[in-house]
Amino acid sequence: LDPPLSRMLIMSDEMGCSSEVLTIVSCLSGPPIWNRPRESEQQADQAREKFFVGESDHLTLWNVYDQWKRSDFSQAWCAQNFVHYKGLIKVREVRSQLIDIMKQQKMRISSCGTDQDLVRKCICGSYFHHAAKLKGIGEYVNMRTGMPCHLHPTSALFGLGYTPDYIVYHELVMTTKEYMQIVTSVDGLWLAELGPMFFSVKESYTQRIRRKQLEKEATASIIRQEAAQQAERKEKEAAEVMTATPRQSSEHVVEVGAPDATPP
Repeated sequence: LDPPLSRMLIMSDEMGCSSEVLTIVSCLSGPPIWNRPRESEQQADQAREKFFVGESDHLTLWNVYDQWKRSDFSQAWCAQNFVHYKGLIKVREVRSQLIDIMKQQKMRISSCGTDQDLVRKCICGSYFHHAAKLKGIGEYVNMRTGMPCHLHPTSALFGLGYTPDYIVYHELVMTTKEYMQIVTSVDGLWLAELGPMFFSVKESYTQRIRRKQLEKEATASIIRQEAAQQAERKEKEAAEVMTATPRQSSEHVVEVGAPDATPP
């Protein structure tokens, strides 16, 4: 596996979405699954759109495999939906091998259910070096190199209705333009969290003032707590000293044989 795909699997175990990520990694490691014959290009594109997950081409791949699984791995289903049957068979084999490896490493196979943001965050944490920022309509620039890149017309994000500010992509393909293949929209804060060596969040003046105020309040709270603890320790020590001091007897002791010194 490529290092980003390996990292994606490791992160999925930590975040509880390894079942979905296993499918995505298997699809990216195998042959293409889309069938687009020249004589039926329009029908193939319409069938492909049925599987689109609006914010992610990676999740679109997972959706195709999941629907095929629900059809009991039917070959007729693949022909009807313009999907390569042999390609999906290979994906299933790769997925089975990866499951065996994960079990050997004592990694959990779990699903995130409907919380697909966990999957997108795993993808972001694995491909933050392929992050791009919106520059114009359908046009992005790589955030590290400044290279212009574009959404491919077959991407689920191309006809989304709005253009995400930040995305990560699997690879670049050069045709008439630099097109990004397999794209997922991400939150800019995820890039700063998962790739702090490359990205950081730029604070506004108001946010900076607010952060300093919170830091000042936190420091004052710590000082108050330490002062209260110190006063409590002093009170405890004083109480211990009082308890340890022996009481002096008020009775007059007279030695045997000695004259009584008690005044008359």
